[in-house]
Amino acid sequence: MQGKLIVDPTNQISKIDDRVFSALIEHLGRGVYDGLYNPDNPLSDANGFRQDVVKAVKDLNIDLIRYPGGNFVSGYNWEDGIGPKDQRPTRLDLAWRSIETNQFGLHEFMNWTKQTGTRPDMAVNLGSRGIDAARNLVEYCNYPGGTYWSDLRKQNGAEEPFNIKTWCLGNEMDGDWQIGHKDAEEYGKLAHETAKVMRLVDPDLDLVVSGSSTREMATFGSWEETVLDHTYDDVQYLSLHRYYDNEENDLHNFLAKSVDFDEFISGIVAVCDAVKARKHSDKTLNLALDEWNVWYHSHKQDDETAPWQQAPHLLEDHYNFEDALMVGTMLITLLKHADRVKIACLAQLVNVIAPIMTDDTGIWLQSIFFPFMQVSKYGRGIALTPKQTADAYDSKDFTDVPYLDSLAVYNPEHHEVVVFAENKGEDAMDFSTELRGFTAQSVIEATQFAGYDIKQTNEDQVMAIEPNDHVTLTDNTLQTTLQPLSWNMFRIQVAN
Repeated sequence: MQGKLIVDPTNQISKIDDRVFSALIEHLGRGVYDGLYNPDNPLSDANGFRQDVVKAVKDLNIDLIRYPGGNFVSGYNWEDGIGPKDQRPTRLDLAWRSIETNQFGLHEFMNWTKQTGTRPDMAVNLGSRGIDAARNLVEYCNYPGGTYWSDLRKQNGAEEPFNIKTWCLGNEMDGDWQIGHKDAEEYGKLAHETAKVMRLVDPDLDLVVSGSSTREMATFGSWEETVLDHTYDDVQYLSLHRYYDNEENDLHNFLAKSVDFDEFISGIVAVCDAVKARKHSDKTLNLALDEWNVWYHSHKQDDETAPWQQAPHLLEDHYNFEDALMVGTMLITLLKHADRVKIACLAQLVNVIAPIMTDDTGIWLQSIFFPFMQVSKYGRGIALTPKQTADAYDSKDFTDVPYLDSLAVYNPEHHEVVVFAENKGEDAMDFSTELRGFTAQSVIEATQFAGYDIKQTNEDQVMAIEPNDHVTLTDNTLQTTLQPLSWNMFRIQVAN
């Protein structure tokens, strides 16, 4: 097979926003308890924070953390998670039918973000609650002092404001599974009024309004139009969520779903721009893909889990190698839309459909950890429009799918071009990258994630990114062979 990428600095998509490398943490299963927070474990510090998890999160270079949900937020009273721990109520969490002890709340979360070097992306409850709880939460978090809620924050140990700037106006409000589900008209009006009062407390907020939870919703498209009719001038971002599965056990159709992902993002951009045109607005609305991942392995286990447990084992997918390839191609797709996707949250971060798993003795890294880690570390800079040629295939649901998925990022600060390339085929691929408008000097690093059975998982921690020693750089062209079913990265030093 053959594949070629042409890289040209004059063909730029956009500077990649650091917030594209973000994640969701929800009060769900063992995501928080046993995941982030386990005060009885010797691996935890005096705050109860698992230090092995803190290190792994730092290794992923995560920026924003969306919290506390997810479906959980639509039934959550934020006041339950503040103040002395022995006075916090234990509640029924109806979203996941679990027991919530509230031992990890707002202050614990903010302290954890400081440890991990991440930033908060706070969601407000527009399901069971609304305007009043949202404005009080912003006052508690962001107002300096001298009022009831801001002084209560100080009393609870935070003298300085948290200054949280990114906020989600509810979660998946189009879904009937959501506590307090609303139709688009109801939600649009509520989101507008909530945004208004939140901004009266703090005018400098970045607000995210809920779009469709899946492309398959009957209201997809019309939901966005109605909600944005009410909120276009109030918010900076429209939320969208996307998960993929391989229930049919069809590898090539599974990896081809990146085509659907691309079309999904492009379709939402078109809806936003149609509303912009209808409103004669000068403002361009960007996207927050604040939930995305592969998710399906744990469905049967979840159905068999008894309700009303504390920190039950829920949504604990054990990812295999083909899942890592799917995450890799989704990451490339995200960067192809860097001009409009400014926030993207891998859902989730620890134990729950997550790259990091914990047990009592330590952590283990899932297969999907590796492509995310590489892109979050080296995919910083300017995304360049890919000019690609490659052999293609047809699958059950898609036609003319390139076996090659590739993209280059130019980092002017470090004078390097980073190429991410995935071979979706079961044969090796002769691959070249031609650099136009650059003067290539050397290959800094060449790696491959390859050679594993597609169903292999990583509980035994044998998976690793390996060097690719068969790379040449001649006359501004990098040449190599991409192994069958492989994720690859090449870092090329270029002249200033």
